[in-house]
This record gives sequence, structure tokens and C-alpha cells, in this order.
Amino acid sequence: MAISDHFSLAVNGIRKRSLRSWLTIIGIFIGIASLVSLVSLGQGLQTSVQEQFVKLGANKVFISPGGFGPPGAFVGKLTAHDLAVVKRVSGVEVASPLTASFVSLKFKNRVTSVQVQGLSLHGKERDVAFEANNLEIENGRAIKSNDKKKVMVGYSLAHDTGLFNDKLVRVGDTVAIEGRNFDVVGIIKKLGNPLEDRHVYVPLDDAFEITGQKDRYDFIFVQVSEGEQPAVVAENIKTAMRRDRGLKKGEENFGVQTFESISNTFDTIFLIVQAVIFGIAGISLVVGGIGIMNTMYTAVVERTKEIGIMKAVGAQNRDVLLIFLFESGLLGTAGGALGVVVGMSFTKIIEIIARTVLGSTLIRAVFPTYLIVGALLFSFMVGAVSGVFPALRASKLKPVDALRYE
Repeated sequence: MAISDHFSLAVNGIRKRSLRSWLTIIGIFIGIASLVSLVSLGQGLQTSVQEQFVKLGANKVFISPGGFGPPGAFVGKLTAHDLAVVKRVSGVEVASPLTASFVSLKFKNRVTSVQVQGLSLHGKERDVAFEANNLEIENGRAIKSNDKKKVMVGYSLAHDTGLFNDKLVRVGDTVAIEGRNFDVVGIIKKLGNPLEDRHVYVPLDDAFEITGQKDRYDFIFVQVSEGEQPAVVAENIKTAMRRDRGLKKGEENFGVQTFESISNTFDTIFLIVQAVIFGIAGISLVVGGIGIMNTMYTAVVERTKEIGIMKAVGAQNRDVLLIFLFESGLLGTAGGALGVVVGMSFTKIIEIIARTVLGSTLIRAVFPTYLIVGALLFSFMVGAVSGVFPALRASKLKPVDALRYE
């Protein structure tokens, strides 16, 4: 028998038991759909995060008090003295401080909570602050070093009608931050993170006045000199700050990280998450594979007489084996193809909801070729492997015993 004959007989066998075949396919489809959607979302998030790090620049070092965490949740603090220590370290071209606090913002008699960030605007420190926060102006202008009581507002304040009951902040408007009036001079382009798109940005001295906490920084952004290695400069900064604070190695009450180390940390996290995803989807696929095996064993019993007739007219054990293997493989592939389509559709819907409802561009659907091809091949393998034992049983039936079967 030719391969095309094996394939044709397998397709006919599936058609004759269409209801049972569809129920079997569902078991594979659920696992593949889960796998495709979760891996796609995870890959999309990883790509978005990596793009954000690329925008920050590979020549940056980030310093925080007491390790990394949300602004205001650090242990200890960074001060002007720490900033001076960092600026003296070899390989440091620019060191730009930033302070951040959650405050109340009033506009048109409506109040909301935002995070105010105070930026250093002197010389190159201003450029580093804007690069580190990925700030670009959509409308108006950026705040300058000689500005007082001027503010740039995030994208959401100028576009989200829900923040101030359909009132949108425009360039030239006045907003009250903790009871102090600020003139809006610029609107920031959309960053894609709903929380960051609600931030407002003021000169560093104005931020100190708002919070009442002078000489306290939440971050120091360092731009490394050209030709220097960020990792080496980061170690030099750690050494200088430990010496200045009288600390031993391992006792640091501050954090120093490079772009590369932060990116590697995120990659490790995503790798663990994807491994968990594969494990969860694998359990579903095992259940689907058991369903295929059960279906194929039932098919062997139902078609015992048919197998006897095929063998009586010349079919070999190999022919019967291939027919049942093709049939189980097709069940797996059909479930995989349906799962890929549903998984891709589901992921795309989540992306659209995230963009339109949440205003986030971090959640996106990414469908690499390896994911689609791998899902289809894997589903075929699950089906084929699940059908091995039923196919072997069918191929070993003796013609006489099979013809007598009732």
C-alpha cells in the first residue's frame, strides 16, 4: 500500500466517528491553545521590557537606596553627599539625581493621585534624566533649569477622560500639586505603562518643596564615559560608596545595577515563567493524549473485522500499523491546528483590550515561527505516540481471529 492510501484510510476512519473524533480533538486543542496564548503573551512582555531597556541605553548605571523597589519603599536614602561621591568615581561622565513621591493633584475641582518626579535639569544631567525616564514631548515644551512652578504631565492626564470627569489637561492650564499651583508647559508622549503615563515631572527644587524632604533622592542615574565598561564602573561606584559609608562588602544599604544585569534578571524571570507555562500546558496535553489513546483502542475493537478483511486481501502488519498511527497523528494535528488558531485569536483580543481599556503597550501578541511550527509538530507527536500501543495491537491481530470477531 502507498502512503497516500494509508492517509486516505486514516481520514475515512476519523470521518466515520466524527463526534468521538471531535471530542478527542478538544483535549489536545485546550492544551495547545493555552500553550500558544501564554507563551505568546510572555514573549510579547519580554520583548516590550527589552525594548524599554534598549531605550534607556546600555551605558547607564542605576543607583538606589536600600536596593530596588517602588519609590518611597526603599530602606535608607541617597543624598547630595552620595551624589558628590558618585561624580568623583572614575568612568562616571554624568550623574543625575531623581526624587519621586505620590501626591494629590487637583484640576478643575477634581483630585487624583499621581507620582511627581523631580528631575535635575542642569546641563547634561537633564539629558540623562530624560533618557532614563524615556521622556519625549508630545505637545508644548520640556521643563528647563530656570523654570519655577512649571510641570510636564503624563499622557493620561491629557487624554484619559476618566481622570477628571471628561476634563483634559492642556498646555497652559494650571494644576495644583499638594496645594501649590503649577503651570503646565508640556505633555509627555505615551509611554505604554498606565502607571507611568500618570506621572508628572517638575524641577528638582520644586519637588523638594512639594514633599518637604530636601536632600533625599530615590535614584541616581549614571551615564558611563565612552570607552568604559558599565559593569566595571558599577563596581567602582559600589567600592567608593562602601568606603564612604564605612561598610564591608555584602553589607551595602544601597543598590547599584547596570542595564545588562537588570536585563539578565528579567530574562531569568521570564525563563522561569515560561517553564511553568510549559509544565501546565504539558499536563493538559497528557490528558489529551490519554483521550486519543482511549479513542484509538475503541477504534481497534470496533474495526476488528475490518482489519481481518484488510489482512485477508493482502494488507501487511506494517500497513495496519501505519493506518492507525496516521489516524492518531491526524487527531493530534487537528487539535493542535485548532488550538493554534484559538490561542492566537485569544492573545490578540487580550492585546486589543490592554491597549484600548488599560492603555498599556507592554502587553502584546507575539507569534514567533518556532512557536507555531513547534506547537503543530508537538501536537502531532502527542497524537502519534498516544496511538502507538493501539496501532501495535491492531497490527498483530490474526486474520482468522479478526474475521470471527463479533
